[in-house]
Amino acid sequence: MTRPFAATVWREGDWYVSQCLEVDVASQGKTEEEALANLKEALELHFEPPQATRPPMVRTVEVEIGAA
Repeated sequence: MTRPFAATVWREGDWYVSQCLEVDVASQGKTEEEALANLKEALELHFEPPQATRPPMVRTVEVEIGAA
C-alpha cells in the first residue's frame, strides 16, 4: 500500500533539509533529490512495525526560554 505525504525542502548551508508535513519525520541530503529520497526512506522506516525488545525510555528535557 502506498500513501502520498506532503513535504517541504529548504537549504541550510551545504545541505538540503526535507520535512514531512503530516508526520514528524525529517531528513537531509546534498541535493534536493537526495533529501527527498532520504525522507522517503525515513518515512518507510517510521511506519515499519516496532522491533524493539523493550519499550523506549521517555525522558524529560528542561529548556530555559526567554532568557536574555
